[in-house]
Amino acid sequence: MKEVIDTVGRRKTSVARAFLSPGKGRIIINKLPVEEYFKDEFKRQQALRPLVLTEKTEDFDIKINVQGGGVSGQSGAVSLAIARALTQFDETARVVLKTEKLLTRDPRMVERKKFGRKKARKRFQFSKR
Repeated sequence: MKEVIDTVGRRKTSVARAFLSPGKGRIIINKLPVEEYFKDEFKRQQALRPLVLTEKTEDFDIKINVQGGGVSGQSGAVSLAIARALTQFDETARVVLKTEKLLTRDPRMVERKKFGRKKARKRFQFSKR
């Protein structure tokens, strides 16, 4: 078994790399404690959901590098990276995480702006005259 497990999680334009190692439950995101990085309680819970569901919050030290996108995308990317790392460490966790859809990469991205339009789908205002 490897000492440190390295995984990648993505959501929208955010990319998170998680380094999972056995420890006391310290979670560091971009050199900040998770409470400082995700100040919003909901985003923090969303990011750490795989640990709560598998009941391994106190078993691992996790160091995460995340960049790109906004807070929502980053919390989703962190969640996927942690879920993937947990399944690499313990294959039995896969069943729990899969039923909660935490191992699925969310493919939704921002649609590109098309020429001749204001935004991706919005048209310029129509006038008969």
